[in-house]
Amino acid sequence: MSKGFRAIYLSHPEVDIDPAREVTDWSLSAVGLARAETLATRLQGLCGAQVVSSAERKALETAAPLAVRSGKPVITRPDMHENDRSSTGYLPREEFEQVADQFFAWPGESMRGWETAEAAQKRVLREVDEVVRMVPEERLVFVGHGAVGTLLWCALAGKPISRGHDQQGGGNWYRFDPEIRAVEAGWAPMEQLDAL
Repeated sequence: MSKGFRAIYLSHPEVDIDPAREVTDWSLSAVGLARAETLATRLQGLCGAQVVSSAERKALETAAPLAVRSGKPVITRPDMHENDRSSTGYLPREEFEQVADQFFAWPGESMRGWETAEAAQKRVLREVDEVVRMVPEERLVFVGHGAVGTLLWCALAGKPISRGHDQQGGGNWYRFDPEIRAVEAGWAPMEQLDAL
């Protein structure tokens, strides 16, 4: 672990997209489950770390094998959820990408009823701060989602909200120092995370 950078933010990997189900109840795909399990098996320094997860199913499924290896139960934080898109529900990929671009481009405005990027950023930052107060000395692994993870990165890095800082695909991570609000680097694939 880099000095001072005692926290990791990890986005869930691939999911089974099911338009008939609520997005918050989507499960990891076989590929996503395998990536999460492999990470938990490989990751050095996980024993004793505190895993903190969004309450969405795909995040909890990512967090579960990490918590088994850490030896501590997952702390579930419902307000770490992905940006609230319930006004539209599932959108086909091309349409979703267009609205997501607008979400990042106009962070103070609601796109088609979605939670604004600014509101989502404040929410996830508040959740991280609260967890740090609850467990001030622990190594932390936050398991969540791509958009709010990017919004958190922007806040920690002191950068304006921009999709230019977004992850490529799912199952990525970055390391950060929650006390001084600094990031070590940008998103990287979970396969490049070897140690806390």
